[in-house]
Amino acid sequence: MSSHNASDGRGIQALRHDVEGALDWMATICGPHGLQVRRPRDVQFNHSGTVLRSMASTLGFVEYGTDVTVSINDAVPLNCYSISLPVTGQQELAARGRLWLSDCDKGLIVSPHEVQDLSIAGNCRKLIVSIPRAALRQVLEGLLQRPIDEPIAFQPEMDAANGEQSAWWRMVKFLVSEMERTGGWLNHLQMVGDLEQALLKGLLLAQPHNYSDALTEALRPACPHYLLRARQFIHDHAQDDITLEDVERAAGVARPKLFAGFKQHFGLAPIAYLKRFRLEAVRREILADRSDRNVSSIAMSWGFSHLGRFSVEYKAMFGETPSQTLKRAIRA
Repeated sequence: MSSHNASDGRGIQALRHDVEGALDWMATICGPHGLQVRRPRDVQFNHSGTVLRSMASTLGFVEYGTDVTVSINDAVPLNCYSISLPVTGQQELAARGRLWLSDCDKGLIVSPHEVQDLSIAGNCRKLIVSIPRAALRQVLEGLLQRPIDEPIAFQPEMDAANGEQSAWWRMVKFLVSEMERTGGWLNHLQMVGDLEQALLKGLLLAQPHNYSDALTEALRPACPHYLLRARQFIHDHAQDDITLEDVERAAGVARPKLFAGFKQHFGLAPIAYLKRFRLEAVRREILADRSDRNVSSIAMSWGFSHLGRFSVEYKAMFGETPSQTLKRAIRA
């Protein structure tokens, strides 16, 4: 059996051949939890890795050598978020009323404050990242620019083969590989702090959680005043015969800048935005009127002179014809 003190902020390694030793060691890494083992004599626990000295996140590998079940009790929550990805073997998480299977293509996130059972196969050797709750909270509040009032709760399953989640796992693998090298530039405190910030921000941005929508909104670029002027002009004059040149004059910027701004902030070119606004206005009037009023007159009042094209565009946007909307409104 050998171990090094995790508080030295560098490499850590622990070899344990007893249940209590394995449980005690991982408790210092992740916090209090239960450990059930069918064959205690077969325990060959091995944890190796690196403690990032800025916020005390831990990256490394862990294996138990026999089938075990890690139990989390919400009454005594973990100190960390435990994110793991098998290199060999499999694991299975029982959480939120369902089972989540994890292999080399599917990682798992064990969040604190939840009742969970993580069953780890004896042949499972996994990459594990432990992030202190306080550290992740601090980073999220910095991104949101406000305090949070509930614990961060991640979607348990994390894709390691596709999308943004797989990019995060590639970063973890790179960091683990490089930090195993002695004397590398990644061991400098300033560099480690920046990398740890990137690791935590990447997780918050890549993996769905209960603050994902708020985070997306907080990171959305502020809408420039010229776009606000142009949008308000469209809203105020949508029933008039306005042109792109009119919108340009209202914005006070050149056409390329106007187009780029609308695409970035509203997802549409200016005239396409105007058309969508007009279609939404027609639909609102049809639903609000609830009478047998002529749909054509409503459409024409909002600038749709070609009624056949209007019907096609209306159905493409709302999935029904204007007359179907009117019939449904009358029945309601």
